[in-house]
Amino acid sequence: MSQKRIVSLLPSCTEIVCALGCGSHLVGRSHECDYPPEIQALPACTAPRLDAGTGGAGIDAVLLRELRPSLILAQSQPGGCAVSGEELEKAFPAPPAPRPEIVSVAPGRLEDVWKDIQTIADAVGVSEEGRALLWRLKNRVVDIIEKTCMMTRRPAVACLEWLDPLTAAGNWLPEMVELAGGRNLFGEPGRPAPRLEWESFASSQPDVIILAPRGCDIARARRESQSLENRPGWGKLHAVKSKNIFVADGGQYFNRPGPRIVDSVEMLSEMLHPKVFSFGHEGRGWARL
Repeated sequence: MSQKRIVSLLPSCTEIVCALGCGSHLVGRSHECDYPPEIQALPACTAPRLDAGTGGAGIDAVLLRELRPSLILAQSQPGGCAVSGEELEKAFPAPPAPRPEIVSVAPGRLEDVWKDIQTIADAVGVSEEGRALLWRLKNRVVDIIEKTCMMTRRPAVACLEWLDPLTAAGNWLPEMVELAGGRNLFGEPGRPAPRLEWESFASSQPDVIILAPRGCDIARARRESQSLENRPGWGKLHAVKSKNIFVADGGQYFNRPGPRIVDSVEMLSEMLHPKVFSFGHEGRGWARL
């Protein structure tokens, strides 16, 4: 069987392909794909749209066809920051001309992330490697659950995906907080991130506040946190008085549903239970505010 020629238009899918040991199969990427670092040498087939009204990313259809991909990885729904499978269909000639296989993903929960890893492994032709990768990732999560499932004290956690407007973390993050030994205050597993009113947020009196803005590294998350410090009653919050406020790299970890989502669970457990967990992520993936 000939090697697949893969174009990945989602950072999480790019990471999955590389974690499967198939990075050499990649011939193109999106402008947002940045990990592992070596893939940045690949041609970018998308660029941010300049029109703020349309948002998302535009496809370089000519480049895409020149790369002659046999497999393209994309997101299922149109909109957002990435290119959808529906948009890709329009970039190639109609049958009977050769067309690449398009695999689209749209994870909502942690279980969906596992399924997407195996789906991509199957599409690339490395199903066994997919099962082996999942075994390693799930076992790391199980190692955490074995400790947190016995905990009687679970801190109340407010995990924020955006700070202005104030938005709680959604999709896979609420269940990750629970797995790491926390009690998630806002957002439901598998549901989009909900907007919050400041009064409701403040009255919940979280024990821990985690700031993981989408697309932000630790330094930018620190800068963004200033919008919270000016809110009325900020200094009276339990988490503020106990200095249990953390900033995290949401762009690389928490909001990217690929193999490093397990790193994010480990980071959460380090923040919530520092006397029990130490994986060495502090300073790299998260820090105290």
